[in-house]
Amino acid sequence: MTAKKFLVLGMLLFTFLLSLGVHAQEAPKPVYITVTTMHRNLDADRKDWQKTEQEFYDKVTSKNDLIIGSEILNHYFTANSSEVLLVSVFKTWEDIEKSEEISNELVKKAWPDEKARKAFFDKQGSFYTTMHSDEIYNSVPSVGEKQLKTDSKEPMIVYVRKSQLSMNGQGKGMKEFNEKVTFKNPYIKAYYPHRHSWGSDSREFLEAFLFDSFSDIEKAFDKDDELAKATWPKESDRKAFLDEMNKAFTGLHGDYIYRNEPTMSK
Repeated sequence: MTAKKFLVLGMLLFTFLLSLGVHAQEAPKPVYITVTTMHRNLDADRKDWQKTEQEFYDKVTSKNDLIIGSEILNHYFTANSSEVLLVSVFKTWEDIEKSEEISNELVKKAWPDEKARKAFFDKQGSFYTTMHSDEIYNSVPSVGEKQLKTDSKEPMIVYVRKSQLSMNGQGKGMKEFNEKVTFKNPYIKAYYPHRHSWGSDSREFLEAFLFDSFSDIEKAFDKDDELAKATWPKESDRKAFLDEMNKAFTGLHGDYIYRNEPTMSK
């Protein structure tokens, strides 16, 4: 059960990402999520990095109304310890381009002196290597979302699962599984599904799960088993449902765990 169920469990960001801040009365519309993967300069001072990124968030990102969600996700358990994910959420594709114009204006307002502006961005750039990658995803509200509801200022654990869609038109039941299992799991504080819109792999399907602590991930596994058995008491029914749902995927997946920066979360 554990291996199969996590074909549907699994980030925003991430997020994250996230679709944060979208609360419609009707069925929510898909939003666009941009993810830029940066690589930290490991010789740089982390506190200085955090202070600099916080200043940029306070003066630019937080004031750009076209950015409806934003996260910075730091490596926790991934293949590369230098990873930093910059996640932004937009209502439309057009807003992605428009928001850049607004950000440029906010930058000029925040640092009107050209030398001071250049000095700030030279410093910000020094915290990263020159390597980066960009992806754009669509949220998938048709299979359900669980919005984050917390006032905590502590970093949250963001577990991201990248699955590969079979692209064969088969597989159903993901929304039912989420409604009967994922959304009833108290350890899963938020859930955001996304799929490829622009990037390197059209088969990519991402799921972001937010937890209060790393240990809650394992507790969530056990709770999912409990909820699934309560929903489909007969093992044969449970297996038939999961087998049908998993036809939507090839079975290949990757797991990534990050921690967010709560003071830079929008």
